[in-house]
Amino acid sequence: MPDVRELLTKPEFPRSNGYDPDWVLDGWMGPNPLWLAEWLTQELPLESGDRVLDLGCGKALTSVFLAREFDVRVHAVDLWVSADDNWKRVVAAGAQDRVMAVHAEAHALPFGAGCFDAVVSVDAWQYFGTDVMYLQYLTRFVKPGGLIGIVVPGLAKPFPGGVAPEHLTRPQAHGKPFWEDECACFLPADWWRRHFEQTGFVDVLTADLQPDGWRHWRDMEVAAEQADASPFPSDAEALEADAGEYIGFVRVVARVRGEPAANYYDGALLDKVRGEAGD
Repeated sequence: MPDVRELLTKPEFPRSNGYDPDWVLDGWMGPNPLWLAEWLTQELPLESGDRVLDLGCGKALTSVFLAREFDVRVHAVDLWVSADDNWKRVVAAGAQDRVMAVHAEAHALPFGAGCFDAVVSVDAWQYFGTDVMYLQYLTRFVKPGGLIGIVVPGLAKPFPGGVAPEHLTRPQAHGKPFWEDECACFLPADWWRRHFEQTGFVDVLTADLQPDGWRHWRDMEVAAEQADASPFPSDAEALEADAGEYIGFVRVVARVRGEPAANYYDGALLDKVRGEAGD
């Protein structure tokens, strides 16, 4: 069986290959975030000096990666990981001049209208972005013509009859099935394209499935198992059984239309609604 370094070195992701596997595994919260970020940026061009919101950044690995590889300024935003912890990782990586750690919930972002050139979200958007209203809210923070790019776990095709197949729902050797209730947010690329387009706030440039995404996911699971680095039971068994028939990763890149201050209908009304919700 390949060792950890071999599993985490892939010709498809030359930029990611330059990062220490131990550092990547120490930041493990799911499928390899550097591979997903590198795939996303193949269709989402970033320029030196761009202001980027890394939304749902986890342990800020993607934020450090984007700052180093593209010389951009990144706000690393996450709800589940504290800004203190992420700032320590950013400083240890030597990226403190280009990455700012922020603790925030995706629906309560502490930024001004139009202050970002791009938003990226890697393996996080599925937790908040299936709401048809969310994209309308987020575009307020992106300048006109700016980009929004996401990578999410998704489906290569819909399940027959809408029911997950047995090889995804049966318990794996350790007792945990792959497909659980929260996987209902795994959706095909065409669904995500329609979901973005129906808002009228963006033009979708790309919506596609990652080639061999299931294989990359499986290899990351195996590497984490070998290194005893994962806090979660491995899903390698189910991914191997599926072999990409259904499970993979979906990428969506969209360009923002219009004036950011006008987005999400009326800013004063939104503030009023938020205030009432907090009463």
